[in-house]
This record gives sequence, C-alpha cells and structure tokens, in this order.
Amino acid sequence: MGLGARRADPDPLRWTEEEMTLINSWAFQGERVIHGNPSGVDNAVATWGGALRYQSGKIKSLKRVPTLRILLTNTKVPRSTKVLVVGVKEKILKFPAIMNPVLDSIDAISQECQSVLEAMPANPSPEYYPVLEELFDINQHHLNVIGVGHPSLDRLCRVTASHGLHSKLTGAGGGGCGITLLRPDTTLLAVEAAKRDLCACGFECWETDIGAPGVTLHSSSSLNAQVLHALSES
Repeated sequence: MGLGARRADPDPLRWTEEEMTLINSWAFQGERVIHGNPSGVDNAVATWGGALRYQSGKIKSLKRVPTLRILLTNTKVPRSTKVLVVGVKEKILKFPAIMNPVLDSIDAISQECQSVLEAMPANPSPEYYPVLEELFDINQHHLNVIGVGHPSLDRLCRVTASHGLHSKLTGAGGGGCGITLLRPDTTLLAVEAAKRDLCACGFECWETDIGAPGVTLHSSSSLNAQVLHALSES
C-alpha cells in the first residue's frame, strides 16, 4: 500500500487487523534470517506497540501500561544472538539445579514488573519507580549469571548509576544495547550529563519512550520534506 493511500476504512490512517498480522508475519521472517529461531516478541511489539508478555511460546498483549521514559544506549559491541542462546542452553544443561532457579527468578521479576506497570495508569504514584529500578538491578544481575552480560554493559550500568539512574541490557545481551529508566521528574540536566558520560565511553545514546504505539500509517502531509525526499529516492 502506498503512503497516504485512500482507504475504505473509516479511519484512513489505521491499519486493519489483517494488515497488521501480515506486517507482523513478514517482520517475523526477517527475525528468522537474523536469529534462526526467534521468539517473535521483537516483531510483535514493533507491530502492535505497547507492552507484551512472552511465556512458553505464547505472546500476550498488556492492555493498560504507561509510557516510560528511557535512555537507549548502543554499546556498539557486536554480538550473535544465536551464539548467546546456545551458550545459555549449554549452561542450563551443565548446571540445571543452579540455572533453573535463576530462570524462575527472572520469570518472577517479569511478573512483578507486569503487576507494577498495570497498576500505574490507575494510580500514577511516584512510589512505583523505585520498585521498577530495583527490578531493573536484580534482572541485570540475573542476566549476568546466565551468561548474556558483557563488560560494556557493566560499564553502562556503572556510568548511569553514578547519576542515580538504573539500567539493564535489552535484547540478546553480550554487548548490543541497554536501557536506562528515567523517572518523570528526572531533570534534563541529569539526562544530558548521563548521555555525555555514556558518549565518552564510545557509546551512542538516545532518549525515547517505551510502551508507545507500534507500526503506524502516516499521511504524506504529516511528514517533513527530508523524509518525503528520502522516500521518493527509495
């Protein structure tokens, strides 16, 4: 479908569920090329947006979650998701009595985080953020235990901690990216100071949101001239 094409749908800028499913299925094929046997979480959340829970091969959309401010930091350390997944599986087979409780604990962290996120819209209290920050810290330690950490991610966590912020890896780990939770009252000065120190490590850093909408159909009139030019050249 062309950009800004006319639709019979009552909302001309809304994809139908059938189209969303098609977009998601093609995105999943791209994930298979890169990861081999992906969970389907990345393409699903990119398509539908918001927040999802993945457990035992099933993906559930969380209906009421807040939009959270984060710093997204790229350590620029390359990694192979396939290699990391194999490493985790080998460690589980080698030390099942140790690793399975760690995985159970990671699942419990996810459930606790879900409970907090679902409670926040009805009662937007600042008291939730220290809980999320503590869950970030515990989760990051667990991810190191199962073997998907990296010195660059440890450094990222130390740098942000020096600014009173809490971070964890995102994605496969082993390098790649990390996210840093920003409270609503985190000042621009504090954010810029953290970004400056992260960039001094050779990282790339952006402030963004999670829990935002997924794939969106834009009208041509909503796009700036630079984006329109790039699309016309593609």
